[in-house]
Amino acid sequence: MAGNSFGHLFKLTSFGESHGEAIGGIIDGCPAGLEIDLNFIQNELDRRKPGQSDISSPRKEDDKVEFLSGIFEGKTVGTPIGFIIKNTNQQSKDYSNLKDVYRPSHADFVYEKKYGIRDHRGGGRSSARETISRVVAGAIAKLYLKQFNIQINAFVKQIGPVKLEKPYSDYILSDSEKNSVRCPDADIAKKMIAHIEQLKSEGDTCGGIIQCVIQNTPVGLGEPVFDKLHAELGKAMLSINAVKGFEIGSGFDSIIHKGSELNDEFDTKDGIVTTKTNHSGGIQGGISNGMPIYFNVAFKPVASIKKEQSTVNTENQKTKITIEGRHDPCVVPRAVPIVESMAALVILDYLLLNKINSK
Repeated sequence: MAGNSFGHLFKLTSFGESHGEAIGGIIDGCPAGLEIDLNFIQNELDRRKPGQSDISSPRKEDDKVEFLSGIFEGKTVGTPIGFIIKNTNQQSKDYSNLKDVYRPSHADFVYEKKYGIRDHRGGGRSSARETISRVVAGAIAKLYLKQFNIQINAFVKQIGPVKLEKPYSDYILSDSEKNSVRCPDADIAKKMIAHIEQLKSEGDTCGGIIQCVIQNTPVGLGEPVFDKLHAELGKAMLSINAVKGFEIGSGFDSIIHKGSELNDEFDTKDGIVTTKTNHSGGIQGGISNGMPIYFNVAFKPVASIKKEQSTVNTENQKTKITIEGRHDPCVVPRAVPIVESMAALVILDYLLLNKINSK
């Protein structure tokens, strides 16, 4: 199986399955001398782990990271950073009835046809549990980016039909951590939670949108042809489980405006070039322009629902299926740190690339 690595200079290779011994990764290209804050990294993992609230999967995992290499006396030494997070609360028996059938909208069918074998216990590599490795690497990337005051904040913008109507600049983004749905508007958050709880009681699921804002990015990250910064961000986000859409800046709403309405006119403030508006989302011609980078990531409803569905088995026979086990009624709140982590990987990678290309 190819495609288990992400990044150019700051590169993550992940490994492990949801019901195996552990999930882990190797980070290559991390600069030496970075002070590692283990509490910060664990807190990032805690934001992602299951069992946080009534609107997340009840699977109980501590998700404690163990570093195996690349760190000495609390600092990186420039060598590959190896780590694992042991799986401690698997219930593989919940998947015994899925061994010979394909779950609708899961990777079961395509995995078996492509590789000739699949791990039916939770989906193996296709499980969202793989994203633990991304959060560890993303936390280390965030620690490095803090030196440059680069801040990355994601939050839940929409759950099903319930959504925020005001722009991100009208909110205190850190307020999103004050409720289980990770929405910065407390009143809207209550409506989002109620919507998720209603669908959960019906054995159903829902999706939503996460918005991510990256502030204080320097001018010049990205290349103007195939390695555009927003193209890499798009790839990063679309690699996350259940993601079905990505848009940056004004995105799809751009089509309803005229050029005279959408163009970001240049201005200066305290001798620094800025733009009066930011419809471009902080990136022009594939290169960061110093304005805040913001984008939306759309997640589909979780495919594991507790309703009877039609499917086929491994003998190509029609059958029915009801999925058991512990699943999120909405994955969006737990995906917030994953979106932030993938954004951090891209920004740090391009920051390091920019240093080389500028020499």
